[in-house]
Amino acid sequence: MLRIGSVVLNVSDVAGAARFWMAALDYEPRYAVAADWAILSPRTAAGPNLSLNLGETRPDAVPHIHLDLYADDQRAEVQRLLGLGARRVEDWPYPDEPHDFVVLEDPDGNRVCVIGTT
Repeated sequence: MLRIGSVVLNVSDVAGAARFWMAALDYEPRYAVAADWAILSPRTAAGPNLSLNLGETRPDAVPHIHLDLYADDQRAEVQRLLGLGARRVEDWPYPDEPHDFVVLEDPDGNRVCVIGTT
């Protein structure tokens, strides 16, 4: 049986990305953060690791894969992430009907959706 152990993001600054994602998700380093690699793990809850890999490529504008972050208070979490350095993706083709997600990108341009769960 397989399970997801880590989701890996390419980033241009591993230490900076680690600071962003640790604050965003309440994760902690599994090992010392290196210049080219970090594994972040949930501090208190179960869940997959988030690994950060030093890379030179930029994410696609519409990526094949992205993170969905679930939030009880979507508005507050979007504001918190923006305060940590995330950016709102203004040109996302949102559907006309009501939608429960807001598209952001982390400081490296990796896309994430903040999903309202209530």
